[in-house]
Amino acid sequence: MKKIYPIIVVLSLSLFSFFYTQKVIDFIRSSDPIMQSIKASESNHKVDPINATISDNTIVPGVNGKVIDYDKSYQKMKKYGKYNESLTVFKEATPAISIDDYYDKYISQGSGINNDVSLVFTVNSQDNVMNIVNILTENNTLATFFVDGLWLENNRNLATYMAEEGFELEILNYDNRYEELYFSSSLNFLKSITNLTPKYCFAKYDNKEVLELCSKLNLHTIIPTVITGNYPYSDVKTKLTKGAIIGFDINSSTEIELPTIINYIKQKGFVLNTLDSLLSEALNIK
Repeated sequence: MKKIYPIIVVLSLSLFSFFYTQKVIDFIRSSDPIMQSIKASESNHKVDPINATISDNTIVPGVNGKVIDYDKSYQKMKKYGKYNESLTVFKEATPAISIDDYYDKYISQGSGINNDVSLVFTVNSQDNVMNIVNILTENNTLATFFVDGLWLENNRNLATYMAEEGFELEILNYDNRYEELYFSSSLNFLKSITNLTPKYCFAKYDNKEVLELCSKLNLHTIIPTVITGNYPYSDVKTKLTKGAIIGFDINSSTEIELPTIINYIKQKGFVLNTLDSLLSEALNIK
């Protein structure tokens, strides 16, 4: 015990010295006119985050805020030699309520902060999606495909091509079933193809089986804002809004009217993007 005691004393003194030194450094930095100018400019740059909105069993994404990164801003300006507002470095501030805190709620639209909308296609085991992919590619349009796990197994090369072209792929079900073993296996198979972690599930209506399974797997369940039927162009024209998620089945009506739908959406000033981009709460600070 006598041998250990001096070691404890030395360690305690070292820790105290480190703590005291850090306090001195922090005080000197906070007193520096550069740091004081940085902090004084906070109100000119700060953007408060917007919380996700919960209503019954649905949730709408929020948006991250923006604050000054004091340390990085100070380091850049200190090297420069004086305060320079153009050298200010920012970081994102997350909302207190985020969609990533709630997997037991449905998401039916984006935040609507900007003009983004998303096209979502459901692919069953027998569907031929190549015509849809070609139409989207010809119109320089990204979209999200919820694919059946059995379809994925039988169309790996096509799925790989779609992912490489920038289309987002998520799992719909497995041979029209929602058994956890098969569903999880399909998720892992999809991840091996895209090198991305799947994030979303799909439901056309309130479906507890889908919501419970997907919530268990930390996946968000989507119910589209607009679910198109036999006349998809008419459905889109009537219900198009900011942040809309527009759901399509793969069929002849979709193939025929899709070019017109894309053209109409773009003419209205909306930007077509993947579901993940639409629902992201990131501010994308540059």
